[in-house]
Amino acid sequence: MKRILLIATGGTIVSRAGKNGLAPQIRAEELLRYVPDTVRFCEVTALQLMNLDSTNMCPRDWETIAQAVRENYDRYDGFVICHGTDTLAFTAAALSYMIQQSPKPIVLTGSQKPIDLEITDAKTNLSDSLLYASDDRSSGVVIVFDGKVIAGTRAKKTRTKSYNAFSSINYPCLAVIREGNILRYQEETKGNKPLFYEKLDSRVGVFKLIPGMPSDILDYYFRLFDAVVIESFGTGGIPDAPYYHFADVIERWQGAGKILVMCTQVTNEGSDMGVYEVGKSVKNRFGFLETYDMTLEAAVTKLMWILSLTHECREVRRLFYTPVDHDLLYPAL
Repeated sequence: MKRILLIATGGTIVSRAGKNGLAPQIRAEELLRYVPDTVRFCEVTALQLMNLDSTNMCPRDWETIAQAVRENYDRYDGFVICHGTDTLAFTAAALSYMIQQSPKPIVLTGSQKPIDLEITDAKTNLSDSLLYASDDRSSGVVIVFDGKVIAGTRAKKTRTKSYNAFSSINYPCLAVIREGNILRYQEETKGNKPLFYEKLDSRVGVFKLIPGMPSDILDYYFRLFDAVVIESFGTGGIPDAPYYHFADVIERWQGAGKILVMCTQVTNEGSDMGVYEVGKSVKNRFGFLETYDMTLEAAVTKLMWILSLTHECREVRRLFYTPVDHDLLYPAL
């Protein structure tokens, strides 16, 4: 019988309706009453770590979750973290960098409807997560949701209300769960011992380009953040028409040691700054890091992890382009 630690952090799955809408209210111990059949394959201990709408989740909370897993790692065979869906992909990515090469499964899940409703996805998601966390072949940080098992660095919330809320971006699902059976598409390589990291550096900003965006906004971003991810159009580039002055801003702040990263606003297929002049010219001139097939969630949290270790530009580049938990596949690195 596998021993699983259920860590509750809040979210829709534990919410009840109030006069101002849904808010987290159900305690961790109560969740187990809704999945009584799981006693067949696991023994669960519940830990109420926090009780947040995931809109309020922040890097400090990710550090708290990682610390809770670390403190309890030797006492349990697996972990299930209940979490709100809105920032679930960010949390899964952050934990993928803070807890690397884990031979034990660390499963994140949630729901689109509260668990105490008659019609809800919460019971299935929680039951599937406990099942996956109890399986000998499971390892690492994953999201289990709507019967899909997604690598923690590859998930994105792509629907706001439907039960199939999450997609695996630019990478196949690791497995699916159907009627109590785990059907694996690939076998995970288990590490011998997890690598834990305690801190994140939250001075990472995301600047989303829109047509006509004034360059002084980017200047302000560089004042606030040590690394700026520019979310550009298509394969990635910087506007260079005469009425734009982005290059002047970027040149000034690059000289101050700021980290420049380019990603795309397009969900699938990733960036490729070498395709168009507006991308290739600035990449060659300013040495942009490029996310390629990474998700935005992975890129942002990976930078937070890296900057907690170093701000030296060459080392930042090396670590950014070192694949972690399936986050980067692009071959020309």
